[in-house]
Amino acid sequence: MHLNGVGWIAAIIIGGLAGWFAEMFMKSNTGIFMNIVMGIVGAIVLNAILQALNFGPFGVGWIAYLITGFIGACLLIWAGRLVRR
Repeated sequence: MHLNGVGWIAAIIIGGLAGWFAEMFMKSNTGIFMNIVMGIVGAIVLNAILQALNFGPFGVGWIAYLITGFIGACLLIWAGRLVRR
């Protein structure tokens, strides 16, 4: 698994921040654990989508991981809302 140049502990912290930002932006009510999961999984999913479309990641480092996690978490929240309807 490629974490954009951040370690596991940093991925958990940054993933939590990305998930929290996405929760506030998308006005969803999730807990801290789901914020962390959505941020990390969102970053992994968006990286996979970008690789499938022959785009590179947004960069290397914690800011790139935060941006990727935020966008990926927003996509996960949006997809979850589509499934629930």
